[in-house]
Amino acid sequence: MDDNLHSPERRLIELRIEHADLDSLIDQAVLSRPLDDLTLRRLKKRRLVLRDEIARLHAELEPPEPA
Repeated sequence: MDDNLHSPERRLIELRIEHADLDSLIDQAVLSRPLDDLTLRRLKKRRLVLRDEIARLHAELEPPEPA
């Protein structure tokens, strides 16, 4: 059971959820402008880090087929 909680597949799902949450938060912040520019930049940077981590994990779980 504990292995399932720390599996790469579960981590990938968690990262995708966090990325979607950040997307929503950034979209709302841009529309309403309550956040300062520094906070918005930090959120966008975190979103990019998540995207890279998602891509890395996805490649590990499903490596490309040889040509």
